[in-house]
Amino acid sequence: MASVVAHLIYAQKYFEKHPMPNGDEDLFMLGCVFPDIRRVDETIKRKDTHRCFNCLDLNFTGLLPFQAGWKFHLYCDMRREEILKKYKFYELDSAMESWNQPAKNLEDELLYEQYNNWEKLRHYFNNIPVIENEINVPYETMALWYAMIAKYIEKKPDSKTMKIFLLKQIGFADKAGPISEVVDKLRKNAKVAEILKKVAEEIV
Repeated sequence: MASVVAHLIYAQKYFEKHPMPNGDEDLFMLGCVFPDIRRVDETIKRKDTHRCFNCLDLNFTGLLPFQAGWKFHLYCDMRREEILKKYKFYELDSAMESWNQPAKNLEDELLYEQYNNWEKLRHYFNNIPVIENEINVPYETMALWYAMIAKYIEKKPDSKTMKIFLLKQIGFADKAGPISEVVDKLRKNAKVAEILKKVAEEIV
């Protein structure tokens, strides 16, 4: 699994090979960070958002752009793990600490500058359309989640903004400090950064 910036970068990598109309790209982007909405609503279970497609691949035939982005998120979660294991990432010092969350946050920091239109995306996430979703998440919950992401992507993530983003999420509020400390340790390991960047290069 990856954090939100990484998923958005992965989507941009996909668009470079498979361009979509602008409106469809926007909805795809919404979909590709939707599954982690459970972080702001404890009534939504992981299985509700992460066990929704029988076959995880890049075939989006018959899916609306939002659904395609949703499926893309799940595909990338699977593919990312394959790449990390291939490069023996989890054998590196501290890579397995705090449920692998620090590596996800560091990945956001490392990849952020690969996208050049965060302002447009922030505006869109702060003004999302009403979207049909199969698990009936209320619009208010959707708006809260995307507004949180919009705030997080205002600038390149750093220790402070990562911690603030984690503090707002269910399951991370009491762990944000320790996670940030591990991120600081991982930053000092050049091999960690090298492998995390390879994920974005190879994901699609």
